[in-house]
Amino acid sequence: MNEQFITPHETLQLHELLTLKNLSLTKAITMSPLVEDNELKSIMKESVSAEQIQIGELRAYMEQSYVAKYNQ
Repeated sequence: MNEQFITPHETLQLHELLTLKNLSLTKAITMSPLVEDNELKSIMKESVSAEQIQIGELRAYMEQSYVAKYNQ
């Protein structure tokens, strides 16, 4: 049983990254209807997909934090 936890300081850094990714995702989704160039639209769709995956990964890391274990 070798559980690894993320320290409170690392949890704070992950939270900052997660906030940044969520903001970026929200902006990309909000601005996408305004884009007329097909190539740019394609790039934005790829960006949205990548950010959704990254947000999921960051959330998984957050579940390993001492803070998450303490709050359960």
